[in-house]
Amino acid sequence: MFPAILPARLTGHPAVRARWVLACLAMLQFLVAVDVTVVNIALPSIGADFGTSARQLTWVVVGYTITGGGLLMLGGRLGDVLGRRRVLLAGTGIFGAASLLAGLAPTFPLLVVARLLQGAGEALALPAAMAVIVLMFPEGPRRSRALGVWAAVASCGLVLGFVLSGVITELFGWRWIFLVAVPFVVVILLGVVALVPPDEPARRAPVDIPGALLLTAAPLLFAWGVVEAGESGAAGWWPAVALVGAVAAAASFVVVERRSTDPLVPLGLFRHRPRVMANLATALLSAALSTSFLLFTFHLQDRLGLSPLAAGVTLLPLAVALVAAATTVPRLLDRWGARTCALVGIACTALGVGVIALVAHVGAGAVATVPAMILVAAGMGFGIVGLQYVAVSGVTDDDAGVASGVQRAADQLGGATGVTLYIGIGFAPGVADPFVVTGGLAVVGLVGAALVARRIAVPAKARAGD
Repeated sequence: MFPAILPARLTGHPAVRARWVLACLAMLQFLVAVDVTVVNIALPSIGADFGTSARQLTWVVVGYTITGGGLLMLGGRLGDVLGRRRVLLAGTGIFGAASLLAGLAPTFPLLVVARLLQGAGEALALPAAMAVIVLMFPEGPRRSRALGVWAAVASCGLVLGFVLSGVITELFGWRWIFLVAVPFVVVILLGVVALVPPDEPARRAPVDIPGALLLTAAPLLFAWGVVEAGESGAAGWWPAVALVGAVAAAASFVVVERRSTDPLVPLGLFRHRPRVMANLATALLSAALSTSFLLFTFHLQDRLGLSPLAAGVTLLPLAVALVAAATTVPRLLDRWGARTCALVGIACTALGVGVIALVAHVGAGAVATVPAMILVAAGMGFGIVGLQYVAVSGVTDDDAGVASGVQRAADQLGGATGVTLYIGIGFAPGVADPFVVTGGLAVVGLVGAALVARRIAVPAKARAGD
C-alpha cells in the first residue's frame, strides 16, 4: 500500500501524524483561499481575452465564492455520512480538475463553469478537512494552535492571492493563476491517502439535496439582484424579482430543514447558542474583511494607477502582518479566551476599514495604506480564530462535519454577501465618495458583529486556556 513507502516516523506516533496531516490539509486550505482572491487583479486581462463586460466578469469571483459557500453544509453532511477521507479525496480531486479546466478554458462560459466546479470541490473538501483536524487535535491548547494555523493559512492565502495574481498575470498570463494549483493538488491527494486513517464503512442515510440547492440559490439570487440593480437602476424590474426570489429561497430552506427527516443542517444545531452567535459574528466580520481587500485593490489600481504587479507587491505588508498575527494569536487565545480575541479582532478590523476610507478620501499614497493593512491583518488573526474556536466547541464525531461546514459557510457566504452589498451600494453611480460610503457600511456591520460577540457565553471547554 502507498502508506508503506513513507518513513515510519510520519505514520507512527499519533501526534506526529496529526502534525503532518495538518501540514497537508493546510496546503489545501491555502490553495482554496488563494482561489477566492487570485482572480481579482487578473480580471481585466480575462475580460480583454474574452471580450466580456465588467458585469459578466463579476461572476468569475462571486460564482465561485457563493457556490462554494452554499454547498459547504452539504459537503459537511456527506463527510459525516460517507466518510471524511472519501469526501476529502473526492472534493480535492474535483477542485484540481476544475483548476485545470479553468486554465485551459477556450471560452468565457466554460471558465465560469470551471469556477463553479472549483466551488463545488471546495465545498466537499474543506468541511471534511477541518473535521479531520478538529478530531485529531483534542480541545485545549493543541486544538487552538491547530486552528490558529488553519485560519492563518486561509488568511495568508486570501491576501497572497492578490500578490500572486499580479505577479503571475504580468509575467506568465492569467491562465497560470489556475494551472499552478494542479501539481499541488496531486501532492495533497497523495498525502491524504498516506496519512489520513481510512473511514469506517459508509452509512446509509438520506442526503438533503433540496436544502443544499436552496441554500446556494438564496445568496446567488441576492448577489444577482444587487449587481443588476447597480447596472439598471430603478428602471429594471429583474433585480426586484431576484431579491424576492432570494428571500423566498431562504424561507423555503428553513421550511425544508424543519420538515426533513434527515436535514442538511439539523435545526437542533442552532440550539447551541454560543455556536449560533459565533457564526453570525463570523459572517458580519468576514463581510468587512472581504470588502477591505477590494478597497485596497481599487485604491491602489484605480486611484493611484499602479500596475497589477505593483499593486500585488504593495499588499505584501498585509501578508507579513498576517504571519505575525498567526504566531501570536494562539498564545493569546489561551490567555485571553476566545470571546476577547474575537472582540479585539472586530475592533481592529473596524479601525482598518476606517483608515482605508480616510486614505482613499484624501488621496494619500500607497505607503499610507500600511497601517490599515496591519489593522486588517490583526482583525483577521484575532477575530476569525476566536470565533472559529467557539463555533466548533463541543463537537462530537457525529456532528463535527456539519458544525465545521456551518462555520465555513458563515465565513464564505458572509464575505461574498458583504462584498456584493457594501460594494454594490458604495460604488453605485452617483455616489460622491464610494470609499467612504462602503467603509461606513462595513463599520456598521462590524458594530453589529461586536454586539453579537459580546453576548457569547463561552462554555468552559471553549475557553482555550482552560
